[in-house]
Amino acid sequence: MLLYWFILLLAWVLVHLLFRVEIRGRENLEAAKAGGPLVIAPNHISMLDPVFVAVAVMDWGRMNILAKQELFQNPLLGWFFRTLGAVAIDRGKGDTSTLDRVTAACKNGTRLLIFPEGTRTKTGSLGPLKGGAFLIAGQSGASMLPCRIIYGTKDGRMHLFCRVRLCFGPALPPETFAITDPDRKLAALRGMKNTLKTQLETLLERNRFEQAAPRGGR
Repeated sequence: MLLYWFILLLAWVLVHLLFRVEIRGRENLEAAKAGGPLVIAPNHISMLDPVFVAVAVMDWGRMNILAKQELFQNPLLGWFFRTLGAVAIDRGKGDTSTLDRVTAACKNGTRLLIFPEGTRTKTGSLGPLKGGAFLIAGQSGASMLPCRIIYGTKDGRMHLFCRVRLCFGPALPPETFAITDPDRKLAALRGMKNTLKTQLETLLERNRFEQAAPRGGR
């Protein structure tokens, strides 16, 4: 645990040295942290997204971060991410044991950071949402906290020393993810995806960076 705290503090220092980070909706984050089991659901653009979110949460409470297996191929990065709380999942092989483990941990109070898109987008736009995050929230009785990560760059992607906004919306309550009729599971999942997508797109519209007008233009 001491190593986790050291790495988290180191990450906080590096993030604030190399980027200009702004957190919006901190009251939503704090309310969600105090409200029981929690799944944090950001959009996904950069490999450093989980680090930004971990630094924003920053209360020394251990958090699991569900990450694809490929991120751990580099030994140094793999060690760093694991120390920060990342859990590798092999998405191509139906890794149900890992999902069961993080779901049980979430139910017992360990916060879970998972990217519902399942992979990074190249444009900064929101990609299709997968079902895993919603099933975990439903099975663990967790709230889900929408988080929009916005990079203040022309292409919407992360660049060194760029401005970064982490915007948290109001948490979606646990009953949002309850599937009461197994025969309508797919329809229920579509509704959950649309609800989160609306929240994430609203956060972008309300918090996007203004692009400077070109010089000499009207």
